[in-house]
Parts: sequence; structure tokens; C-alpha cells
Amino acid sequence: MRDVIVASGVRTPFGAFGGTLKDFWLPELGAVVIAEAVRRAAVLPEEVDEVDMGINLPGSDRSIARQSMLKAGIPETASANSVDRACCSSMAAITMARRGIQAGDVNIAVAGGTENMSKVPYFVHDMRWGHRLGDVQIKDQLIIADPMTGKPRAVQASDEALEFGIGREEQDAWALRSQELWKEAWEAGRFADEIVGVEVPQPKGDPICFDRDESPRETTLEKLAKLPTVYGSKTVTAGNAPGLNSGASAVVLMGADVAERRSCRPLARIAGWSQVSGHPDKLASIPAAAARKALAMAGLNVDQVDLFEINEAFAAMPLVSTKVLAGGDEERLRRLRDRTNVNGGAIALGHPTGATAARLVLTVAHELRRRGGGVGLAALCGGIGEGECVIVRVE
Repeated sequence: MRDVIVASGVRTPFGAFGGTLKDFWLPELGAVVIAEAVRRAAVLPEEVDEVDMGINLPGSDRSIARQSMLKAGIPETASANSVDRACCSSMAAITMARRGIQAGDVNIAVAGGTENMSKVPYFVHDMRWGHRLGDVQIKDQLIIADPMTGKPRAVQASDEALEFGIGREEQDAWALRSQELWKEAWEAGRFADEIVGVEVPQPKGDPICFDRDESPRETTLEKLAKLPTVYGSKTVTAGNAPGLNSGASAVVLMGADVAERRSCRPLARIAGWSQVSGHPDKLASIPAAAARKALAMAGLNVDQVDLFEINEAFAAMPLVSTKVLAGGDEERLRRLRDRTNVNGGAIALGHPTGATAARLVLTVAHELRRRGGGVGLAALCGGIGEGECVIVRVE
């Protein structure tokens, strides 16, 4: 099979719930990152064969990838696929594009995701054929719960964390770490290579350029400890979980042979991948299961990975998954956590669910390049007991 390289990768800043990006439709955000990723890869729009975009909460809109592609200036002859695998959606989009390239059906593809959780509508079911006397129920899609078990995600994450002996204090400490590392990284300019600003129209005057993640906040362990738990969870609070965010991310993928002919310097090479599924309640450990499968496929072990990005859907996810990957070795666990989410994670910068997974891939690739190369692993949970992983190698 053909080797696949990441030619470029970019994301918008991630907006807070009800924040600066709240009025953007999904294709508008998607178009921003598609156009910029193509520009940075020195690819002409007409050279793109396929665009795959992940979306978790499309609301009332459809064919998001196709709309995003056309708004970004990609010719109408290119194919487009909108992908829903919950929080894994944009990594599933990368997988779809990778498979097409490896099969020889595609030479150059754009893959990523777009989400605006501020624009998710309320749903009114069972109204098409009328409604008898009585109350009408409005469904809020942002009350995030497992559709199979009915359990809130926060309860699932908390229960599994406690099974591994990871309590509230440890989760709050990880959340504080995320905030502090994001601040340190931002002030050092480490996100400059991965972010593209978004022009935001104003009621009066010129548009502003939105170019900074909106959710990070100053906090302390004392403040975090005072927050109430949410949704009946034993440990999860608004402080050790991400917000309901908005943003988009995209990478340009191509065959290594195509990159060589174009004298393209890859951002990274895809060295391993996996898609896994398990029990719907085991969200916190499924990134580790995905990582193990991808590592085995790449012929690597955890000690050979220089950097990890494990999505902070809750603090429980990186804490549980690193514990699983360490296999009971406390020193290995310490080293693993030191190499995980080194610039902070979703608790600080945000988790626009359809766009997060591709963000993990481009973040680890950019950080490895900044450090002079190495192996990076990006993994996350999603949906009803699903998980996904991509391993990249930066020369």
C-alpha cells in the first residue's frame, strides 16, 4: 500500500459556548480551514480529489462536507463525504481519506471536521402528523448522554475513573495542569503554526480577526474543588471537563509518491492507525485500546512514542488511558503522563466534538516538528463505546 503523508494541518481558534463563533454555520467554519490547509500545502484547489469532513451535531443542516468544500473554492468535480462517528468523526474522516489514497483511488485529499455547539437547535419530535391535547416536549441535543444506556457521559467517565482508583482530586489536578500548560504554550507562541484566524463580522465597523482560543481560564485547585459535580456524576465538574465549543480543523493528505513528485516537505507521515469499539460505558479506557491496536500495527510500544495527545473529553480519559497503557508500572505511568497533552488539552482549549480528533493529529505533528521530529500518537473516545487512534512520524 502507498505511504500517506500529512502535507499541512490547521485549525480555527476554538470558541466558547455562546462566544465569538456562535453565529457561524458549519460550512462557513469548515471552509476556513479547508482553504487554508490547501494553501499551506501549496496545492491548487483543482488538484484536490476528495474532501472528508466530520460532524457530530449537524443540527438542521446537511451535506456539510460538500458545502464546506464549495465555499472553500474546491471545484464541484471533487467528491465530498460528511462523516459522523461522534467525537471520533474528524479522525474517521482522516481514515476515510487515507484508505482512498492507499487504494490508489485518491491522490490528494482534505480531511477534518467542523462543529458549532452554540448553534445546535432544540428538536421537537412527533409533531409532523399533529399533536393531541397536552404538553409538547422539546429535546435538547446538548444534554450529552449515551443513547443506548441513557447514562450521561459524565457519569460514565466518573464511574470508570473510580474503578481505576482515580478520584476527584486527581481529575481536578489534571484539569489545572491543562489550563496551565495551555497558557504556557500560548505565551510561547506554540500554537502559531496550527491556528488560522477567523474574520468575524461586526454590527458596526470592520470585521475582527478571532485568533485565540476562547475557553481557557485562570483557576486554582481550591476553586476547582468548590465546583459541584454535574449530571449525577461522582467526580466530574464543569472544571475538569471541556465546554460546549465551536471550531474547525483540517489536514491535507497525499500519497508519499505524490509528495515526492511535488517536492513537498511533509508535516508528518501516518505510521499507524486503528478504529476500535467496546462497551458503551468504557469511554475512559477506549483510547488506550485504540492506542494499543495502532501501536501493534506500527510495530511500536508506548516507550517509543515521544508525544501523546489523548483527548480530554473529561480529565478521566487521559488519566485512565495512560494508566492502562502503563500496565501497572508507576515509573512508566509518570513518564507517559509527562509526554501527554504537553500544551494542554480540551479542558483548556475546547472540544468542538466533530473537529477535535483532527486537531489532536495536527497538534502532535506540529509540536513534534517544533521539537525536531519523533513519533506522536493521537487517540480519543467517541460515541457508543468507540475509539480511534492515529500515529504519526515526523522526520
